[in-house]
Amino acid sequence: MANVGDVFKPGDKVPNSGIYEVTHDKEHSKKHEVTCVYGKTFPPCKGCGDHPRFKLARAAQHIESNENFK
Repeated sequence: MANVGDVFKPGDKVPNSGIYEVTHDKEHSKKHEVTCVYGKTFPPCKGCGDHPRFKLARAAQHIESNENFK
């Protein structure tokens, strides 16, 4: 399980569903947030390749994993 602030790179497995802040190459794009789902792989960026980093901003349980919705 990841902690808020942990950083990941393309190719790493998403350790927790949640909101991640993405930092790209400064010449390519500003920081932004994305939703990532547990077990998927963080992808490379079409514009800056393997540069982006994904920092966990807020973990959230995917609805399909919640016992109230199974």
